[in-house]
This record gives sequence, structure tokens and C-alpha cells, in this order.
Amino acid sequence: MARHAAVAACALASLATPTTAQAPPTTRADTAATREARERRTSLGERLPVRAVTLDNGMRVLLLRREGVPTVSFVLQFAVGGVHEHLGTTGVAHLLEHMLFKGTETIGTTDVEAERRLFARADSVHQELLVLRARQGAGASWGDSAAVAEREAQELALRRELHAIEDSARAYVDSNAFDRILSRAGARGLNATTTSEATTYFVELPANRAELFFALEADRMANPVFREFYTERDVVMEERRMRVETSPGGALYEAHLDAAYSVHPYGQPVVGYRSDLETLSRDDVARYYRDFYGPNNAVLAVVGNIDLDQVEGWAREYLGSIPAGREPPPVFAQEPTQRGERRVEIRWDAEPALRIGWHVPSALHPDAPALAVLSAILTGGRTTRLHRRLVTDERLASTVYSSMGPGDLYPRLFHLEATPLHPTRTVDLEEIVYEEIRRLADEGPTDREVERVRNQIAAAEIRRVQSNFGLAMQLADSESRFGDWRATFRSTERLRGVTPEDVKRVAERYFTPENRTVATLVSTRGGS
Repeated sequence: MARHAAVAACALASLATPTTAQAPPTTRADTAATREARERRTSLGERLPVRAVTLDNGMRVLLLRREGVPTVSFVLQFAVGGVHEHLGTTGVAHLLEHMLFKGTETIGTTDVEAERRLFARADSVHQELLVLRARQGAGASWGDSAAVAEREAQELALRRELHAIEDSARAYVDSNAFDRILSRAGARGLNATTTSEATTYFVELPANRAELFFALEADRMANPVFREFYTERDVVMEERRMRVETSPGGALYEAHLDAAYSVHPYGQPVVGYRSDLETLSRDDVARYYRDFYGPNNAVLAVVGNIDLDQVEGWAREYLGSIPAGREPPPVFAQEPTQRGERRVEIRWDAEPALRIGWHVPSALHPDAPALAVLSAILTGGRTTRLHRRLVTDERLASTVYSSMGPGDLYPRLFHLEATPLHPTRTVDLEEIVYEEIRRLADEGPTDREVERVRNQIAAAEIRRVQSNFGLAMQLADSESRFGDWRATFRSTERLRGVTPEDVKRVAERYFTPENRTVATLVSTRGGS
């Protein structure tokens, strides 16, 4: 690891031409026509001249040169997310997303050894807190008010001690050093995100500062220091409070997923449950990082005005010798078939809201393209069935939206959400949604509706290759999740091939009453 700190200072297949007398001669016209037909079947994205490199430690690097503005987009994606967690560790991937901006053994500190001595003291106090809570959880002496008051006083004293130790450690912290180094080099868009299936870091740099990314990232991957841990953990818990606990939309989303998934970890919040966040220790998070955030679980996409050989050389020099880790925890849970409608409601001093979900297959299933087209027919624009009827014509809702998630690799939820306009009730919106889906199942969409979606797909195909950052995100995500950077681009052709009969079939197959879960926000202001 110290060594890394020092360093940081469609393949074309050959087609045999028949040579027998019976074989017709191949003319230039035939060859051109064949090539043109093949290119029509191949998306713009698939034809990008991406150089794919696998380092000795298993890290995959995707390089794409794009002339023009002298900037480079970097996207580093780890195939580890919320779906790999279990009760007791929920939120660890998202917490790690935050912690990896805290610096390394040499960045973000004036004395790392002094910090570590204080880390040990803080972690010991945190362990005392966990023991105290375990005793509380066991219900010892709950009937004795004096004993309860004593435990509360002990917990408060331990919390204060923990914060005091972190304050002392902060004297050695060079705050935001990682961010500041990149910003001084002209970086833009430095950030990260965690989803159910991945944790992704990204930034854009001037082309002449591209080597800086590799130096910093190698140091961050090999030598992270989780300083200000308990303070940052409190930041994440506050984020949960803002997004879920005090947010009607967030609370409804979490309640809906929890009701829809009884077994599969898609039902767990990526931000984590508060009780799990409160018990995560620095050692827990560091161990999780060492195990699963190795280069063998990472994909780096670099897109921009680059010299391919030079950037490949930097990737090998800086990142190639970082030790590999373990494979991400396997997901064995399989959601059982739902046998009847599930309903959940939450009450809030807010406007009513509705979420309806149906279990559908993963993005890898043959029915996935038809389901995507069905979603576009229902809500993918102002002229679509539900938007036109609920929002434009009858003015029953302010918004209506549908998508599939929360991930792609496992059976998902096709969810539809709508916000009624007073005095419309959520039950009124439900009836119209079910009516429109029944029409699709009985009659199928019109050819014109399907053609409109195809036109949207064609336009999106052009837009998706215009941005260096957007391309880098697609390349990294496709390679990380599906094992092939072309996979998401190939989906374009699958979407184009969807017929009205395909949409009719999936509407009939999946959108049944017994397969749906309904979540309603009931306003305590009145109305539902």
C-alpha cells in the first residue's frame, strides 16, 4: 500500500467466401448492401471505437477518444450496491460513498498516526455505546425508572465523549483536500452516487491534467482513511431523515418497496435503516471496503480528448498493481410469486399521492423491451395515454410517471406514480390506470403509438452519444452490470423490434390484480 502512495505522488468475424462453382460471385454492390444492412442493425453506440483493457488485477478500463473540447470524463463504477447488503449492514455502500472523499494516508491530514491513535479511542467508545444499547434492547430493568434514567445518562455521556474525540482528531484534518486538489486542476462535476447495484464516482478534468486522476484514484483505492467517521455517519443519518423520515414522497417510496418485496433486498433502502446506520463501526465499513471494492469489481471509463496509448499506460502504472478483492456478496434471495394484491398507506400532513407496482422480470429477460415500450406508451410524454387523460384532458392529476426498478439485474417492480389534483381521490386515479392497462391488454397499442416510441428511441440514440460524460456513464454502467459495454446500446435494437402484439402480451401477463402492490399517501388535511 505504501508503494501505491509513492506512485500516486463486435470483433469482426471472418466470413469465408464460398469457392465452389455453385457459389455466386460476390460483387462490390453485394458487399456494400450487406455492410449497409449490418450497420442499420447496429446502433451508433455499438460502432464506437472503444478500447477495452483488462489489467492484471482484473480491473476493466474502457477508453474512447473524442476529438474536440480538450476535456476528459472519468467514471469509476464498483459493482457493489444496496442489493448486496443485509439487515444489520444496510446503508454501508452509501456510507462508503461519502467516506471515500475524506482522503488518504497522505491527502487530507497533517499527521495520520496521531489521527489513528484517536480513531482507536473513538472506536472503543462507540463499542461501549453498542454494548449499552444491546442491554437496553434486551429490556433489562425497563420497569425501573431510575435505572432507565441512569442508562440514558450513560449513553449521553458516551456520545459526548465520542464527539469530543472526533473534535480532537479534526485538528489534524485538512478538510476537503481531495476536492480542492482536483478543483485547482480545473475539475468539474466531482461527485458520486450509490444505487441498488453499484457505487459510482465521476469527475471531468482538462485533458492536460488527466494523469492527476490516476494518481489520486490509485491512492484513494489503496490507502483510504475513514477520518471524521462518526461525524459523517451522522451526516448520512441526517440525509436519511431529510429524504425519508421527514419527506412524504420518500416515506411513501420506502413503504411501497417494503410492501412489494418480502424477501429480496430490492425492498431495502439504499440509504440504509437508521438502526443499522447507528451500529455501523469504522472497522465494519473498512472491512467491507477491503473485501468488495477491489479493482476486480471496478470498471473505469475514460472518454474525451485523450491519447489512448498514454492513458492506457497510466492505468497500468497507477492502478494495475492494486490487489484484487473478493467478489461482491452473492444475492441468493428470490422473491416468491405474489398471490394477492397488497396495500399500504401512510398518513401525512401533505398532498395525497399514489404508487402502484407490479412485479416484472429483470432487464435481461426477453419481455423487458416490451415492458419499456409499454411504460413509454402510458407516460412517456405529453401525448401518452395516461398523461393525456389524467393531466391534460381531465385534469385529475398534476403528474403521472412510470418506470422500472429499483435495479436491473433481478426481477423488478414496474411502478407508476401519480399525484391527484383536488378534489380527485387516489382511488379515482387507480380506476383510470387500471382501465387504460386493461385496454392495452385487450386491444394492444396502435401502430401509431408504437411508431412514436420508435421515433423517441431513434432520437435518444443520437443524444446518448453526444456527451462525453453521458457516454462514460453508459460504458461503465453497461460493462459493470452486464459484462459488456455494448449491452445498453444493443438494447436499442431490441426496443425497435417491439410490436403492438408484444405490448399487448406483457400487459395481459404481468398487470394483474394479484400481482400488484398499492401504496397511498393519505392526507391528514382531508381527502385521500
